[in-house]
Amino acid sequence: MPVLYDIFNDDNYGYLTWEWTEGLRSHLYPLLFASIYKVLHLLNKDDVQLLIWLPRIAQAFLAALADVVLYSLVKRLDGAEVAKWVYFCQLCSWFTWYCCTRTLTNTMEAVLTIFALYYYPLEGTRTKRSSIPYLTLVALSFVIRPTALILWVPLLLRHFWKEPQKRHLVLHSCLPVGLIILGSSLITDRVFFGKWVLVQLNFLKFNVLQNVATFYGSHPWHWYFTQGFLVVLGPHLPFFLHGCFQASKRHGILLVVVLWTVAVYSTLSHKEFRFIYPVLPICMVFCGHSLKQLKRWQRAAAISFLLVTNLLPALYTGLVHQRGTLDVMGHLQSLCGAPADSPEQPASVFMLMPCHSTPFYSHVHCPLPLRFLQCPPDLTGRANYLDEADLFYADPLSWLSETFSNVTLLPTHLVFFSVLEQDISSFLVTNRYEKVATFFHTHLPQGRIGSSIHVYKRNQKRL
Repeated sequence: MPVLYDIFNDDNYGYLTWEWTEGLRSHLYPLLFASIYKVLHLLNKDDVQLLIWLPRIAQAFLAALADVVLYSLVKRLDGAEVAKWVYFCQLCSWFTWYCCTRTLTNTMEAVLTIFALYYYPLEGTRTKRSSIPYLTLVALSFVIRPTALILWVPLLLRHFWKEPQKRHLVLHSCLPVGLIILGSSLITDRVFFGKWVLVQLNFLKFNVLQNVATFYGSHPWHWYFTQGFLVVLGPHLPFFLHGCFQASKRHGILLVVVLWTVAVYSTLSHKEFRFIYPVLPICMVFCGHSLKQLKRWQRAAAISFLLVTNLLPALYTGLVHQRGTLDVMGHLQSLCGAPADSPEQPASVFMLMPCHSTPFYSHVHCPLPLRFLQCPPDLTGRANYLDEADLFYADPLSWLSETFSNVTLLPTHLVFFSVLEQDISSFLVTNRYEKVATFFHTHLPQGRIGSSIHVYKRNQKRL
């Protein structure tokens, strides 16, 4: 992304995905990590491991702070006993562990949602608070990911309905905050894009009006209700349902927020589990009420059940499942240290995998030539459009023969999933590629994703 280009600009490497070239992403969120990278660069401490881990640590810190804020919010509304169980449910959620350290816009959206709810005038708040703090956080969520506004529609309407000074709320809170935050986003993007770009409008245009996101897959309307929400909530589901009946009526607005958000996302064709991650902490409020109402022996059984059933998927998805795409980058990073006077061709890597399967330059931090199969959506409306990845998988051998018609174009290393090995074996033998590493990836291979990842190196010695 452009904001990161300016940090290591002397190294002349990097890659911009189509979302950045089309102006669909705001620089405000990446600017957080770019600032960390800039400090490391100025201190000459930009080791690749620090580039990998510090953004995760920063995101984990924000997530931990959000958990504490959630506890404080519930304690203010329902007392310390309920807050304790809400906090417990939040901490033992497998999906929270899976997402909270990932530098996804959805993760930051979830963090800002909790912060904003703390300042939102929920029924039961004893003191009159200014609306500016929560509106600022909502506006930040919006500029980072415009769909964040979906969750806040019921809450904003409720606030407007109950606010006796509606004109003051709009003119002295909503408009100033909106103009300042949106203006800041606009100026920031102008600096890094080099032109005026209204990112939020482009995001809505491509993902909602033109529905370009369906290029990356679509699901039936009921997917969140029959699969997505159930998986995200996981073992907490029975306690959430029980808590919906145990919580007081003033928590009804929070239940409306959950149902509304899931329902609206259900109207969009492209669906992912992470899209509804921001409603998970709200669901934990109801789970906490459920645990509070249980008898002591029932609560003990519930605690044991939640710990065991959440710990196993958290450990598996965090440490085992689909880890190969990270492990292989450590192997490729070792190619950066090749001696300059080596008689062999300088290392270059082609990842014959579904696009964006692996991290990229942040995990190698050197000008190693990297290439992967491209998969930008067609923005011109052509019928029967196939991206580079589709063309490759339609006939791998023919595609490789055409792309590398001259042996001088061959990369020194090929990286691909195990399911592809047999299909391109003749190409590997003909061009003297030899397997040098294998990394476990998943126990559940499907489609183009194999159980392991192979790294092949070309033998450059003359026969």
